[in-house]
Amino acid sequence: MEQAAGAQYLENALREFRALRTLADKALAQVNDEQFFVQPDPESNSLAVIVKHMAGNMRSRWTDFLNSDGEKPDRHRDREFEIAPEDSRGALAAAWEAGWQLMFAAVEPLAPEDLARTVRIRGRPLSVMAALNRQLTHYAYHVGQIVFLAKHLCGSGWQTLSVPRGQSEQFNQTMSGRP
Repeated sequence: MEQAAGAQYLENALREFRALRTLADKALAQVNDEQFFVQPDPESNSLAVIVKHMAGNMRSRWTDFLNSDGEKPDRHRDREFEIAPEDSRGALAAAWEAGWQLMFAAVEPLAPEDLARTVRIRGRPLSVMAALNRQLTHYAYHVGQIVFLAKHLCGSGWQTLSVPRGQSEQFNQTMSGRP
């Protein structure tokens, strides 16, 4: 990949990871502790479970990213979907923060020439670019769940995280510089 294009890709990937983190954090900030642990039905995940799963995924994928398989032998993925007594909101928030810090520490130093390197996830070889794309889409999937569930739980108290309903034209005019 051309150096300039590779640098642009990495810059964009980091921007998208940051945007997803911000979106999730703003949604999670709107729910109280009780809502954080609400499981809508037996087949659905609570916000707490989604946070726990994402934190576990990030710890596994980004620890020693370029040198070891992204599915670490000490990861117990199935447990990420169970809330244990020690899984307080504070403990899950700390794991969430640690996961994001690992991700940024792994991705920020990457150079364009790293994009073609091979990493492994569950033994499957992937280019670094493919692994980044895989994680971006995985996180976008779960952040969408976080926003949807938080909005549902907040009801009329929800503070929108995007263009408010009925204000698209005004937003578009503002963005284009039109009066």
